[in-house]
Amino acid sequence: MKASSQTALVPVGNQALMPGFSGNLGNIEAYISAVNRLPMLTQEEEVSLARRFRDQDDLGAAQKLVLSHLRLVVSIARGYLGYGLPHADLIQEGNIGLMKAVKRFNPDQGVRLVSYAMHWIKAEIHEYILKNWRLVKVATTKAQRKLFFNLRSHKEGLDAMTPAQVDDLAKTLNVKREEVIEMETRMSGRDIALDAPSDDEDDKFAPIAYLSSDASEPTRELEARQYDRLQSEGLETALGKLDPRSRRIVEARWLANDDGSGATLHELADEFGVSAERIRQIESAALKKMKGTLQSYA
Repeated sequence: MKASSQTALVPVGNQALMPGFSGNLGNIEAYISAVNRLPMLTQEEEVSLARRFRDQDDLGAAQKLVLSHLRLVVSIARGYLGYGLPHADLIQEGNIGLMKAVKRFNPDQGVRLVSYAMHWIKAEIHEYILKNWRLVKVATTKAQRKLFFNLRSHKEGLDAMTPAQVDDLAKTLNVKREEVIEMETRMSGRDIALDAPSDDEDDKFAPIAYLSSDASEPTRELEARQYDRLQSEGLETALGKLDPRSRRIVEARWLANDDGSGATLHELADEFGVSAERIRQIESAALKKMKGTLQSYA
């Protein structure tokens, strides 16, 4: 959404949970009941609305997309009630993630909005929990943040875990038992301030400085998956379009060793009985052809 688009979808006052709704919502139960009565969209309707918003900046279309997926936010937010935060606040943060998803959704990728939006909704709720719960000190890296949420959902009660429970949980989460012990210890520790408490240089690296993680941002994850797919399927497709001699030269020169130390032009010249310059020309033409294939494949 453009800068003004998202703002236009967000109501004010006691209607903040319900984008596009009018009237007093009352309590959270009334909100959930109203959300569950909203009609769901067919795939054709969803694609049409998403294109109208993308191409014509139609806020009405964007609002229909948001409204039809509010029940998804309620469902996801319910899974985070164990952190002791208000259900309404979790839903509100999830709604913000939903609106961000609608803003970035591409209807031409063949993916339903519900699948795309789940990443944004969860990411927004995770950020809210980490910034508002007493255990904000826990997560310092992406891996530790993942362990934090998994440990919180698997741990039974507030008592310290026994060695056997630690081993079982480490096996379930596929992490080292030392990591589970460290995370549980940090979860049981005292509170610390989100911001740096003083002007001392040693205190300035407070949690606020490292809570944000661009690496876990959904769009970046999708781009990473696309890149991995291009590296595997795309490369094999490009190689498959070469004649046997060209493929042999490219593979020997660039794909034979992980350290990039492939065959020399002279070695391949001896193998094929031509000059080193001819090998260089074949290699250049093959790489150019592969580049065109990879561009169209992507």
